[in-house]
Amino acid sequence: MTNLRIGVDSGGTFTDVCLLDEATGQFSVWKLSSTPHDPSEAIAEGAQEAVSRFGGDDAQVVFFGHGTTVATNALIQGRGAKTGLITNDGFRDLLDLGRQTRPHLYDLQTDKPTPLVPRDRRLEVEERLLYDGTVEQAPDDDAVRAQARKLREMGVEAAAVCFLYSFIDPTHEARVTAILEEELGESFVTASHRVCPEFREFERLSTTVVNAFLGPVMRGYLEKLTPRLRESGIDAAPHITQSNGGTITFETAATLPVRTVLSGPSTGVVGALETGRIVGTEDIITFDMGGTSTDVSLIQGGRPETTTEAIVHGYPLKVPMIDIHTVGAGGGSIAHVDSGGFLKVGPRSAGAAPGPICYGLGNDEPTVTDANVVMQVLNPTELLGGRMQIDRDPAFRAIEALGQKLGLSTLDTAAGIVRVVTANMARAIRLISIQRGHDPRDYSLMPFGGGGPVHAGRLARELSMNRILVPRNPGILCAVGLLLTDLRHDLSVTRRMRLEAESIGAIRGAMAGLLADAEAWFEAEQVVPDRRRLVASGDMRYAGQNYELNVPVPDLTDDAALLEALTQNFNNAYDRLYDYTAADEAIEIVTFRIEAYGVVEKPQFTANPDSGPDPSAAALAPRGVYMPEMNEFVETPVFDRDRLQTGNRVAGPAVIEQMDSTTLVLPGQTATVDAYHNLIIEEGAA
Repeated sequence: MTNLRIGVDSGGTFTDVCLLDEATGQFSVWKLSSTPHDPSEAIAEGAQEAVSRFGGDDAQVVFFGHGTTVATNALIQGRGAKTGLITNDGFRDLLDLGRQTRPHLYDLQTDKPTPLVPRDRRLEVEERLLYDGTVEQAPDDDAVRAQARKLREMGVEAAAVCFLYSFIDPTHEARVTAILEEELGESFVTASHRVCPEFREFERLSTTVVNAFLGPVMRGYLEKLTPRLRESGIDAAPHITQSNGGTITFETAATLPVRTVLSGPSTGVVGALETGRIVGTEDIITFDMGGTSTDVSLIQGGRPETTTEAIVHGYPLKVPMIDIHTVGAGGGSIAHVDSGGFLKVGPRSAGAAPGPICYGLGNDEPTVTDANVVMQVLNPTELLGGRMQIDRDPAFRAIEALGQKLGLSTLDTAAGIVRVVTANMARAIRLISIQRGHDPRDYSLMPFGGGGPVHAGRLARELSMNRILVPRNPGILCAVGLLLTDLRHDLSVTRRMRLEAESIGAIRGAMAGLLADAEAWFEAEQVVPDRRRLVASGDMRYAGQNYELNVPVPDLTDDAALLEALTQNFNNAYDRLYDYTAADEAIEIVTFRIEAYGVVEKPQFTANPDSGPDPSAAALAPRGVYMPEMNEFVETPVFDRDRLQTGNRVAGPAVIEQMDSTTLVLPGQTATVDAYHNLIIEEGAA
């Protein structure tokens, strides 16, 4: 019996497929065009191809993991369900009021995103639970039913329930939710205590509304995909990745779609984390450049930076997620001249259809990929190992026309497009590093996605980073990451208290409740005891502050030792971020958290023997590549990455091609193949 593990990452331009044979440890990877009208088509096609090409008669798919942009795209495009809301009497306008902050302080024309629930579908009921859990007024069942019937008459497809202090006691919310489920039939109903049982009512409300808005979309998508996977020969329970880098079952994703908003990008970070672990690199800045956008994140000490609050397309979300910053700078980003006569790149993208001009699918606006084809950094005749034909001439003519508007030559315009997109990406990396107290020069840059290795050399120089680590399969690292991702469930509860000796009992009580919920989840997911892992933390702040830092909560039985450790952990975190501590100020612990992991079996990677520095066995026909640094076409060696061996060294300028990406080694840089066939690019001669 051949056991196969399959990971499929559905992106805006390509759907990436990765297959692992558990017995041999052999990876097989490839890409196919995405189907934006119905992403499940390309996913099922990729899964079917995996089984038919590599399965054989005795093949069994034991794991299927999937990263998706369905929730992200539905939120960005506003194509979610018709949603209603039930909330406290007098609080229907909270979605509009928010925090009464402006996104851009001095921009008088800034528009807020349109609320996902219009005012006429926000209904109120009389309910009031006080901050200490005291019931002042319970909701009346008949009044709730009357409001539910109004929503039904409005034709809502989803409903959200959010009361002010439901994170203290969810009884009222649970009752209202049950009534809505009775009255609304097949409509999707969600409540804040299930989605985000934490304080800060606006963020909790926003998160719950987004979950409701996405619920029917995700449910419909998974209802299409599940039978298609079965028809493809996949019987294993499929899993989908969350924004936090872990996986959940399709059933959970259908209930909590808000946790999948950054599903695809998060698995790339997991793949980068595992790649770094194998080669002994724990401090990494990841750089994922796809067809539509670029995602960047920071890994320190082998652990990705995470957050529990983010704003996605203008909507605040309070769910655990890897801290990923996205900019509209992908291979399909469109270059144009703005009203001031300046060259701009993005955020509009040609996407998968029609894609860059060189794809020949009908686009006539030049993109970043077209610029690289014109400069011949990318193969000017074919990509994807010959599976996609490329036409350089129309791309050249389009960039030539753009250059005429700018008063530049065609090649200078192409180089300008690359410089602008590099600057955009460098700005994103500075945001997650320098602005948060991290020096990018202390990190390795790990580029992936189809476009990452193409631009990594110039981006590293822009940031004065001296080491680039290009994974073995950079174009599909997100799909590879799916095979390395653990099951994960995040639990949290808000219980605000001073950090003092008298509170230790309450702290232990809050953690005990979360641990019990984690154990119940382990049992439900059938995670065996030796595969269970727990990470405890707490959100802490100085008394009087309005923002918290997440710090570890150690497993200590001695009360005094626990108090001292929590105090020290908070002060250390505060000092790192702000470079000072306030030793005389009281400390509060606000929200308790547990990360529960079901650790999956990871494939074992074997180091390859050194074959020496000579890369000539992998040489392909050289081609002229335009090097802006030298202001001319340079006859450049081209290498087939699949034939490069451990120890081979490639001096720049050089191009290294593979099915899923292209790596550009600039003049003055050297690429060395490590024992696991990653490329290590450093400044200096070979």
